[in-house]
Amino acid sequence: MFERFTKAARDVVIGAQTKARLLGHETIGTEHTLLSLVSQENPAVRDAFRGAGGEVDEDYVRAAIVRHVGDRSEASAIADRDAEDAAVLKSIGIDLDAVRAAIEENFGAGALRLPRPVPKKKGLFGRLTPATTSGHRPFSARNKKVLELSLREAIRLKHNFIAPEHIALGILREGQGLAMLILAERGADFDAARERLTQSLNTPAA
Repeated sequence: MFERFTKAARDVVIGAQTKARLLGHETIGTEHTLLSLVSQENPAVRDAFRGAGGEVDEDYVRAAIVRHVGDRSEASAIADRDAEDAAVLKSIGIDLDAVRAAIEENFGAGALRLPRPVPKKKGLFGRLTPATTSGHRPFSARNKKVLELSLREAIRLKHNFIAPEHIALGILREGQGLAMLILAERGADFDAARERLTQSLNTPAA
């Protein structure tokens, strides 16, 4: 199936994994595919998904994902711990920000920054090797269905390729994932979106 994907469509699929990893999510859901879709410079997809509440852009979709699923990235976890530490110290009269400012004033910016250790994982024959940050994440069942339906949409339209617009149509046709909820919350008109995407696919490039 993937040999039919255009480069832009492949970038959407690869981007969905990257988006899931950066958010610290273990499974690539329809929401990550939507996030990857709208992060591309594809006006046809953005125009199709625009709802009564405004444009469905990368910032909106990411914020909606965090609201529904949470941000489990390492940076978010560190920020949460720092906020908790600051609150505890403040309760006993210590202003953590003032302490940091004083230390950096005397010892230079970044004086409190520790070198980040390289995590280890077991490799072949149980040896410890540096862990990679690109760990593979599986697609959810719904997201696999979206990709299957993108192929069905291409067949329905008698296209011998799968473009990002076909993936967008797959999201709409699957109809049950978090991506659809995020679009519904923005007031997207699903029937109009299907019509716009289909028209875009059937309009020859200038």
